[in-house]
Amino acid sequence: MRIEGRTFIVTGGGNGIGREVVLGLLARGASVAALDLREEGLAETTRLAGTAAASRLTTYAVNVTDRARVAEVIDEVAASGLDGLLNVAGIIQPFVKVADLSFEDMARVMDVNFWGVVNTTKAALPHLVSRPEACLVNVSSMGGFCPVPGQSVYGASKAAVKLFTEALYAEVRGTGVAVTVVFPGAIRTGISDNSGVSMGADGSSSTAAAEESNFPMTEPAEAARQIIEAVVKGSYRITIGKDATMLDRISRLAPQRATDMIAKKMASLLG
Repeated sequence: MRIEGRTFIVTGGGNGIGREVVLGLLARGASVAALDLREEGLAETTRLAGTAAASRLTTYAVNVTDRARVAEVIDEVAASGLDGLLNVAGIIQPFVKVADLSFEDMARVMDVNFWGVVNTTKAALPHLVSRPEACLVNVSSMGGFCPVPGQSVYGASKAAVKLFTEALYAEVRGTGVAVTVVFPGAIRTGISDNSGVSMGADGSSSTAAAEESNFPMTEPAEAARQIIEAVVKGSYRITIGKDATMLDRISRLAPQRATDMIAKKMASLLG
């Protein structure tokens, strides 16, 4: 898919991977509508984009769990044509076992990570299928195919995104919409702070397993570059980082081994 001259919506555009995706698309000549819960994050994305891209960037302070507002914003953006939706927004849960996790925290994680993706997808899909060429990209996690103790509901939400996206791929075959599911490993972002969760010295991981892995963390800009390349190629699925790639292989070949390996690594953090 060609990026230049196209219009994309990016959720989570006020920080982390989402911000870098916004900046990367703008650098390639696209117009972008960035959605994020925090206005200050969007303001910083706008500042980083610079004056040269200012006319091609619009921002919306939106909670992706607000179904009516999400639909309203997407219809507004799509009024002049919508070529792609990239769902990057996501949060993690408090780092505790299920027995100690409140129903409120469980619901919040599922509402943002799964229902947020459903809300944007349902609103954008009629617009996307009407285009001769379009993309739908949903960010899952390596925690969506390999369970991480202490992030059980986070992983469940990302597994739901995985299956939801793969089903969407099957449903829109024959249209111009390329559907991609993304599995990042450890990314150096501030997802812990943005989730209101204390986890690790620098608050930067896509899953708690990242803190205990022996693999280097991927920088957000590199993760964004790979996501944008997946848009260009129309990839079905991508893993980001050596950790995600390794766990993807092991979890397919020896799922119990992969589960045991992660559980051992996380044991000291769970107590």
